[in-house]
Amino acid sequence: MPRFQPEPAHRHGSPAHTAVLVINLGTPEAASAPALRRYLKEFLSDPRVVEIPRPLWWLILNGIILNVRPKKSAEKYASVWMPEGSPLKVHTERQTRLLKGFLGEAGHHVVVDYAMRYGQPSIPTALDRLKAAGCTRILLLPLYPQYAASTTATAFDAAYGWAQKTRNQPELRGVRSFADHPGYIAALAASVREHWAANGRPTGAYRLIMSFHGVPRYTLDKGDPYHCECQKTGRLLAEALGLGKDEYQICFQSRFGRAEWLQPYTAPTLQALGKAGVERIDVMCPGFPADCLETLEEIAMEGKADFIQAGGKDYRYIPCLNERDDWIRALADIAATHLQGWPTRTAPEQAALDLCALRAKALGAPT
Repeated sequence: MPRFQPEPAHRHGSPAHTAVLVINLGTPEAASAPALRRYLKEFLSDPRVVEIPRPLWWLILNGIILNVRPKKSAEKYASVWMPEGSPLKVHTERQTRLLKGFLGEAGHHVVVDYAMRYGQPSIPTALDRLKAAGCTRILLLPLYPQYAASTTATAFDAAYGWAQKTRNQPELRGVRSFADHPGYIAALAASVREHWAANGRPTGAYRLIMSFHGVPRYTLDKGDPYHCECQKTGRLLAEALGLGKDEYQICFQSRFGRAEWLQPYTAPTLQALGKAGVERIDVMCPGFPADCLETLEEIAMEGKADFIQAGGKDYRYIPCLNERDDWIRALADIAATHLQGWPTRTAPEQAALDLCALRAKALGAPT
């Protein structure tokens, strides 16, 4: 039997609230080797992230990686660190505040908070806080547009693991993915069009590179839908932009280790395009709703160096969606869809909506 966390005595008549918990991957607390070591140890110890035998991986992780990688990673983080902190955390905090505002404008009176799967604030910590605030219905909203066992599933694992130790559990729902959500695709397309309006839409030898985070190839063979969902996002975005098949390229970044990962790899693709005489490329990362180390350092900096050194001339990075109004509105729409059936409005607002629905039904209109 699980050991339940101590809770205050149940009080009859306590007001119940609905909450949305935004979840992102995580980030170190500082751009320093000690902070990176703590963060990487938690991240790379997750069996969903690294699926190799535990005894072997423990030796590799603790004997090699955690003694070598933290210093190098800290230097990279330092190159993109913002005055307020890690870019991922800064953008996630801003998105959370804006999401609460947009949901409020739509009449949804909900508590909105955020958590990180690795690092702080942790998912259990955030759930404890929401429960203490009287939230009996919690929507888990991972900021991973495309589902992967190593991202979305592990976020759910942490939430359900917390629930296993909770005596008086709240209702939990989860947003599995939103790879083809119209608002998400429209926001991506708008960001590209605005980039073209500011920098000119190129002609001739040109590519729009859509770089998604990579995962090992064996995850596809074992049933992970991530690759397919990335392809769908890329195809829908290209269609929205009116791009032909030879005008865009989907590829995968951040390969780690010696195993084969999803291909084509981003860095070799950029080098090959530079050598082939492609004069300009625009690069974006549709799978990252917020800029972070993997977009700002790996793609905007290292990717540019790969392309230019290979002979390319013009390399432009298109920022992630971050705090764009159209994206936050899309996120609010995603949340609202999954909140259906839960009371999130005041009694007068709900009564007005019910009245409108009855009138529409009487007139034969769809409700």
